[in-house]
Amino acid sequence: MFRPPQSPADVAAITDAKRVLRRAVQRRRTVRPEDRRTADDAARFEQLRAFLANAELGTVACYLSVPPEPGTLQLIAWLASRGVRVLLPVFTEPATPAEPTGEPDWAAYAGPEHLRQGPRSLIEPTTPAMGADALSEAQLIILPGLAGNTGGDRLGRGGGWYDRALRHADGAAVTVLLLNDDEVVEAIPTHRHDRTVDVIITPTRVLDCG
Repeated sequence: MFRPPQSPADVAAITDAKRVLRRAVQRRRTVRPEDRRTADDAARFEQLRAFLANAELGTVACYLSVPPEPGTLQLIAWLASRGVRVLLPVFTEPATPAEPTGEPDWAAYAGPEHLRQGPRSLIEPTTPAMGADALSEAQLIILPGLAGNTGGDRLGRGGGWYDRALRHADGAAVTVLLLNDDEVVEAIPTHRHDRTVDVIITPTRVLDCG
């Protein structure tokens, strides 16, 4: 998607707006009752299964969820049981203290016994890392996020890891953002480098962002 140039003042204002929205969504997720999160995860998984019912997938890239994020563990196991190769993020350390996250990397899912807690308390695979270019093999990429809109704008967790990772994606790959229903909003503050998504899936609907 083309985005017009942004002045330094615009960039700073957008950064502040993102910070405020992230804080609000994270607070709302934290106070969401556990039984509600469980029910939402189950409903969202059924939406995903229906969405993928007729898809011929060889490789899918997917994030490993940590509560209170929309859950993906059931989805990853389901995909693997169907013979789909699942790529999971590997979080390398930043090159300098000023960088919030390291460079993107991926490794294949080989079962729950091949997972560990990585940097920033995120779960990652223990299988061999394959580099950022491994993402080019995925036909479907399932992304984390905090909010989105029907135009496909996505509010990430900060750090730009997935924006950098998506530079290595196949142009035909479908990108999917998992959210709760109340996280689909009218407008998302976006920097020029922010990537859009193709589809948003919530517990109650599948939104084609076109």
